This record gives sequence, C-alpha cells and structure tokens, in this order.
Amino acid sequence: MVRVPRLPRINTARKRLASGEVKVYLYHRITGVPLPPREDPGHVAAWMAQEAMQPVDVGNVNELIRAFLLSRQFTQDRAASTQKEYKRMLTELEARFGKMPIKALASPKVKGVFLDYQDEIGRDRPREADNRLSVLSAVFTYAERRGKIAANPLKGFERIYSSDRSEIIWTEADIARFMTGAAVELQRAMILGLHTGQRYGDLIRLRWSDYDGATISLVQSKGKRRVIVSCSAALRAMLDATPRQCPYILARTDGRPWFTEKDDKALSKAWGARMEAAGFYPKPFAELTKDEKKNYLHFHDMRGTAVTLLSAAGNSIPLICSVTGHTLQSATGILERYLARTEAMSKAAILAFENSPATAFANRLQTGAYPTQGGAKKAQGDQ
Repeated sequence: MVRVPRLPRINTARKRLASGEVKVYLYHRITGVPLPPREDPGHVAAWMAQEAMQPVDVGNVNELIRAFLLSRQFTQDRAASTQKEYKRMLTELEARFGKMPIKALASPKVKGVFLDYQDEIGRDRPREADNRLSVLSAVFTYAERRGKIAANPLKGFERIYSSDRSEIIWTEADIARFMTGAAVELQRAMILGLHTGQRYGDLIRLRWSDYDGATISLVQSKGKRRVIVSCSAALRAMLDATPRQCPYILARTDGRPWFTEKDDKALSKAWGARMEAAGFYPKPFAELTKDEKKNYLHFHDMRGTAVTLLSAAGNSIPLICSVTGHTLQSATGILERYLARTEAMSKAAILAFENSPATAFANRLQTGAYPTQGGAKKAQGDQ
C-alpha cells in the first residue's frame, strides 16, 4: 500500500450524514477547491494543480470570507441549513465588498460604509440587511481571532429590524385547537417542543439514543451547548408509547425522518398545513405576505411558550436555562423577549404578594383605617 504524504494547506471538514455516517471532505486552503480523499490516486495530482494556480483574492475581504467558509467553526459548528443561508448572503457580500483591501478595515470610516449598505438593503428588507451584517461581522470576528485584522469594525452594530414576539405564544386554547384533529406525528412534535423548549432543528434531529427513559441529552446545534432535560411525566408517557420506527424520535407515518441533509423543512410544511386546516390563518398560508405572517403563531414560538410556562411555574432564570440551554449571561435579555405577560403569571404574582410576610403591611391597607385629609385638618383645629 502506497503511503500518501500529509500535504500542507489542506482544510478538513467532517459532516454527519442522515444515516449517521461521518464523511470527511478535503479542501485546498488557498483556492477553496474540493480535493479527492487522501486514498484516491488523484489526490496528490489535484493538490499540485491547485498549488500551481496563482492565488486569488489575497489581502482583501474575499480572503477573509474564504478562510471563514473553510473553517471548522463554519463547517462543523453550524447546521447545514445555517451554512446554506450564510453562503447565500456571503455571495451577495462578496460582490459588494469582496475586493475591499483588508487594510481598509482599520479605517474609522469603514463602519459607515457598511452601515450605509445596511440602510440601502434595509429600505425594503430590514431583517435581511441586519442578517447580512451579522454574517459579515462573524467573518470579521473569526479574522480578528486569527490575527488577520486588529478589530472587528462591525462589533456591536445596531440592528434596524425589530420583531417583538413576546406576546405571541401558544395558549391553552391554541394548543387544543391545533391538537384536535392533528395527525399523531404532529401531536408528538407539539408535546416534545412544549416540554423541552428546544429549537426546531434540534427537535427533528433528536434520536432515541438521546433518551434514557428519564432524560433527554443533546448538544444544541446553535452554540454547541450540551443540555440535559429531565422529562416530565407527560413527556415520558408520550415517548414510551411512541413506536421506534427509525433512529429519530420524531418521524413520519411511514417511519422516515422529517429531514434530509438537503431539506429539513418537511415537518415545518406539514405543521403549516395543519395550522391552515385548523383555521389559524384568514387565508391560505402561501398567500400571506411576510408582514402578515409575523402576526400569527409559528412552530418556533413553542420555545418562547416553554420559557413562559416554566416561569409561570415559579422557576428561576438559572433553572429555566438548564432546560432551554440559554447561557446565564444572556438569559435576562432573552427572557425579556420571550417572557410573555399572561393572566396566569399575573395571578401568580398577586398570590405571592398577598401571602408574603414582607408585604403584610400593604395587604392591611384599607380606607377608614387612617384619617382623611379633611378629618386631619378638623382634628388640628380642635386642638
């Protein structure tokens, strides 16, 4: 067997396929071109061909973007759907800023150039404008950590899009409306989402091997945080009654998972069809504009609903974070966005107010227990 030498300037990316197999991909670090596997007879020749090419886009923003796309942080730490969306936006950013010299990023004026671009795109698509700058900021942060630039010029930039969904949660009536008549596969997704507070992408990838009969253990795709969720009695009952037709907990009627490596939207589409059938929308979902869709419930709102329910049950921020996977550092800000103010929470707050020794004096207050202003003046005149 011929020994293949370890060649320089090769980036390695590993990806777990739906089958569970881990596939290794090789890329030439300078050109970004995929290379055959090391055991392939054409591996060395392909590498030499790339080495012989004149390096392109050196010393400019395109070089930073290319390094980011080939990094482990991008290829392994982000979900396939996130990678696809990043690549889409980076294609647009390369066309606009790719030839900008790296040296220009040190200028105090360069942030204004990026913010002008944000305003330009934001006139019609404010959320898209913010997302593009967020992706570019991620590229600059990676470059800063690698010593390619002194500082990220977009660090802490102000977003122009605001979407407060704190009042949009799944109420008891909404849940009953959805569950009545829904396919059992969708009912399982509802229960799993409400009782774990996890994101859509993590829920559809939960395996039976992640459930030990008492807890669900997972590494979240966003942030790569390990979370261990103690299963409630209701969740355990649902899981234990679910047939294990495939390696994944959430599966279709025929046992197939709800996602492939190229498409993870199947459950989302089935969910939308069910909501349409249950009358959640005034017209077919496909006919709703982006602005109209913001006013209605999403699958993703179950995460905020779970946080709200955990808080209404009297759990502290650290306890809530232990279930949802939020970091303690960002918990306050995130909970302010998710924590809808509900009647149940208001009742719980007043109940605590009425029964706390610290507020006993306030609970004793009644009119007539103290002289009124007129009575006080009369009392002073009689003296």
